[in-house]
Amino acid sequence: MSRKKALFLIGSPNQTTQMHQIAQLLEDEFEPYFSQLYYDGWQRKFYEFLVWTGGLDKTIVTGKIKAKADKYLAEHNLKNDFEARVYGNTYDLIVCCSDVIVPWPLVRRTKTVFVQEGMTDPLNFWARLVKRFTRYPILAIGTALNGMNNCCDIYCVASQGYAGHFARVGVDADKLLVTGIPNFDNIEQVRHNDFPHRGYVLVATSDLRETFTPENRPKFIRECVRIANGRPLAFKLHPNETLPRAVDEIKANAPADTLIFTEGNTDHMIANCVELITQYSTVVYVGLALGKPVHSYFDVDDLKRKLPWQNGGTSARRIAAVCRGFSRFASSSGPAFLKQYDPESFAETEPAGSSMAVH
Repeated sequence: MSRKKALFLIGSPNQTTQMHQIAQLLEDEFEPYFSQLYYDGWQRKFYEFLVWTGGLDKTIVTGKIKAKADKYLAEHNLKNDFEARVYGNTYDLIVCCSDVIVPWPLVRRTKTVFVQEGMTDPLNFWARLVKRFTRYPILAIGTALNGMNNCCDIYCVASQGYAGHFARVGVDADKLLVTGIPNFDNIEQVRHNDFPHRGYVLVATSDLRETFTPENRPKFIRECVRIANGRPLAFKLHPNETLPRAVDEIKANAPADTLIFTEGNTDHMIANCVELITQYSTVVYVGLALGKPVHSYFDVDDLKRKLPWQNGGTSARRIAAVCRGFSRFASSSGPAFLKQYDPESFAETEPAGSSMAVH
């Protein structure tokens, strides 16, 4: 019997690897295809206009981040159905990592499951204006308004704290299910690593300027130096940053022996640090889960309430079980499915011999 077809929407490396983990656990029943986030229908013209004007430059749908996603798919021999136009498939399930950019015609006729990718951007003044006066969360340029469209059937989120957040943004409460999220549900394991440095204050930067958010980076670097207070200092730069500029700014405003990393496993760097400084970065949750003193532009107490569920690395299996069960459910109503769904039954629906993939 032929397998059903599932489309997994991808974007950043984190989104892409999360989707791959879920897809692997469904391969017995679903033939997986992957596509970069995109608009379709009449909204496609608006999307193409933003690309043409440079409005989406440095975001996950263009440039080197898209190139990384394409490379990942090629390296793992995964089928890239870009904009769902390559294979001509009719899909039985769509798994989304964002509802800010979705293929509306497909979503309206297909069962959809949303998977939270990580931390959401702050609901700043601009995001609140976009939410109040428009129907286009993409104008917020980020993840602040993920959930505003309320267009997916089921929303799998990181924690009870995030369930409250998504409900406030616009998701119907009866669509929400706390499953935890892959890549952030077993943080304790990163303590075991071979990163050679220890005992430093780590700064994990964000791509604020690349996503059109004003930032005084030299001032921020000097504040990091103040917090370090003579202790060794290390910077891990966001992969979307303009590297020559970012590196030069650190060299000009931090001690000469400051370590600068443009590549590498950020989680391992956090595990070995004595204190963590972030801006708007999901990696702050790694620090919090490991008990590190952390600094963030977010309210740290609020972050503690939203800390992703540490469920021993079972989030991908839980989400895969939701996808499997919902696809078999007679109705296309996510709330109706969740009303009768037992989250603890996920192990029973898992195919024999399957296991979590590590990337």
